Amino acid sequence: MTSGDRPPVGRRQQQGFGYLMVLFALAAMGISLASAGQVWHTAAQREKEAQLLFVGHQFRLALASYRDRSPEGSPNTPATLDDLLQDKRFPKPVPHLRRLWRDPMTNSTDWVLVKPGGRITGVHTRHEGEPLRHVHEPRDASLSGTTAYSQWVFVAEPPATAPSDISPVTAGSP
Repeated sequence: MTSGDRPPVGRRQQQGFGYLMVLFALAAMGISLASAGQVWHTAAQREKEAQLLFVGHQFRLALASYRDRSPEGSPNTPATLDDLLQDKRFPKPVPHLRRLWRDPMTNSTDWVLVKPGGRITGVHTRHEGEPLRHVHEPRDASLSGTTAYSQWVFVAEPPATAPSDISPVTAGSP
């Protein structure tokens, strides 16, 4: 072997160093992309939770509207979700719900219906995942402490009752 066939001593020690640098760079990029993916997944789940709470509140309002506007002698809970879309108990059908909302957790309109006595009193999702949110706003306080989205049941709030023991104040009374 002649001296022209061998690399100089300094270059022989650097062979493979560039390859290792590329491998370390790829590993670092993989780790950072994995952590970014986890952050994105958590943000997407939080957004779905917020959407589920919004849609659940829409169902609450619709069920309360159906109950509060029920004619004398007719049931005050719907038999189907379509009854919330067009309440045919009136001469002109009344909409209590603008549209049949999709379940953001399952991306379907296949809600689980709470039907004691065969009539709908509430809805909830089929999704069994664990929620990120465990403490809720006052209107969703009944959902606090649940361990699965399927336990987030949305029912009409009780009707507001007028205070009955308020006596009218007359002029000159203390």
